[in-house]
Amino acid sequence: MTNNLHETNIVEVTGKIVSPIEFSHEMYGEGFYNFYLEVPRLSETVDVLPITISERLIVNLDLKEGKYVKIFGQLRSYNRYVDGASKLVLTIFSRDIKLLEDEKEIKEELKSPNEIFLDGYICKPPVYRTTPFGREISDLLLAVNRAYNKSDYIPCIAWGRNARFCDNILVGDHLKIWGRIQSREYQKKIKENEYETRVAYEVSISKLEYIANDNNRIKEAEEA
Repeated sequence: MTNNLHETNIVEVTGKIVSPIEFSHEMYGEGFYNFYLEVPRLSETVDVLPITISERLIVNLDLKEGKYVKIFGQLRSYNRYVDGASKLVLTIFSRDIKLLEDEKEIKEELKSPNEIFLDGYICKPPVYRTTPFGREISDLLLAVNRAYNKSDYIPCIAWGRNARFCDNILVGDHLKIWGRIQSREYQKKIKENEYETRVAYEVSISKLEYIANDNNRIKEAEEA
């Protein structure tokens, strides 16, 4: 993935369309559509990821279930109110799309089908834990700035030595991370003895960089 210095949120995913393309909403006279993309992992399982795309990018494209595409965009978040509570919703916002029809090209693109780069700030204390099998995990929430004074809040998960490192970072710390977007099913308790299967999306971190000269620790030291 080629990182533009002016970009703080870059996504490239390749996969198979596995749902109908449905109208989502209109903004300033421009229509937006949603669909789901099945993106393979190296482990031979798949992630099924939500895509949002402008009507202006899909004109004259034969996009239907079973077609392979490569999406270039950003991972964005917004709040949706469900049953009186605010829920963080994630989607890959497509800024460009490439329809893949040649089998050789599809095979080549699927060698690295899921890449994301984020440059942002920790906005919630990280949660460090170990699994029953002794695997170390840290859950992070990264605030990533975008145009028009907006921000996206991206759940991330670090493993192993990265998880141990994240146990020591503070709210306001500046991180750059590289990884992939993953989908994960979980059980949500609805009523007593009643559970519902839901899907969460998060960034699985493969590499991170701590920006030591740009965080709240420096600012607090200067003010002291």
